[in-house]
Amino acid sequence: MSSFRLTRAASRNILRPFLSSSLSILSSSQSSRTTIRSPHFGNPFTRFSHLFPNYENSRDHSKVSNENLSSLRHGIAWISTSSGVTDSSSKGERQRSSNNNRNAVDVPSWIDVYLPRGIQPYAKLARLDKPIGTWLLTWPCMWSITLASTPGHLPDFKMMALFGCGALLLRGAGCTINDLLDRDIDTMVERTKLRPIASGLLTPFQGICFLGFQLLLGLGILLQLNNYSRVLGASSLLLVFSYPLMKRFTYWPQAYLGLTFNWGALLGWSAIKGSLDPYIVFPLYFSGVLWTLVYDTIYAHQDKEDDFKVGVKSTALRFGSSTKEWTTGFGVACISSLALCGFNADIGWPYYAFLAAASAQLAWQIWTVNLSCRADCNRKFVSNKWFGALIFSGILFGRVFS
Repeated sequence: MSSFRLTRAASRNILRPFLSSSLSILSSSQSSRTTIRSPHFGNPFTRFSHLFPNYENSRDHSKVSNENLSSLRHGIAWISTSSGVTDSSSKGERQRSSNNNRNAVDVPSWIDVYLPRGIQPYAKLARLDKPIGTWLLTWPCMWSITLASTPGHLPDFKMMALFGCGALLLRGAGCTINDLLDRDIDTMVERTKLRPIASGLLTPFQGICFLGFQLLLGLGILLQLNNYSRVLGASSLLLVFSYPLMKRFTYWPQAYLGLTFNWGALLGWSAIKGSLDPYIVFPLYFSGVLWTLVYDTIYAHQDKEDDFKVGVKSTALRFGSSTKEWTTGFGVACISSLALCGFNADIGWPYYAFLAAASAQLAWQIWTVNLSCRADCNRKFVSNKWFGALIFSGILFGRVFS
């Protein structure tokens, strides 16, 4: 053991470089205090400023700063505990604090990294960083276009690209309308209080101007369709503008969303055929409505506590503990309507193989979702893009091999 002991002089010689470097770091940090003059980072950090949304004019600026400080204190407490120092807060309290911090502060997305700061609030208003809504709006259009194609042939890819762009614009317009009408409610809901209009990053007038821009681009796409489809497409705007109000009057806003989101099942067929075949497109349309009742009820469980406090309605509050039984019924009816649609369209056998796989995916998300866990509800909700992809693949191969 004596061979491992250090003399006092040797210890001082070893520790002197570390002490001097620590003092230099402390002195440099004190001298740099005058450099950082703003909570939004001064000149020495301008290369990182695009990573942080500009909350200077936002009503939540001070809240975001406080939450970040709280997160920092939480992190220091955790480090102290892991080093052997007893922490006075319980593990459950730290977990709740961490969850609240993650909900209150937006995590930087590709919008914060790559887009100019002036454009970022508009991109977030259109939910460009959350493409799942665009997927859910696009899939019924793709189903219908592919179903309307000639047996043995591939669908019209130019029309599919046109509808994909239209879905992106219409979804952005719908989100803008929703945020304009719900701006007072959004401030009271944990998940939505940092949205651009609710937080004050954008004014309602700026939101209205952006809405007009999106609708103008959408009109350009609509005018490329036949006259029947132009009228049919324009009529969907009544649903788009009125949907955000439904949660104030009925416990079934998810059903109204289904009528809105699946309008492309009608429009895609008419864009190819110039008319509607009710025996094919109506079962397809109603299957989409039932599908929406499944995934949006799961999605609504994320906000059920806040919705109850604010006084808005949803199927999540209507069904409560019976949600899985209700969504199972909607799922069975959805698959049955899809089977009827395929039968009436005289589609090939691959369609039914993919329909069976889609049925399994839908059953999986309904019966494994933890309705008390926001993260799991969101995970199951996002997985519906694969349900839509399976149905599309079944229609595609069923038509090609018809």
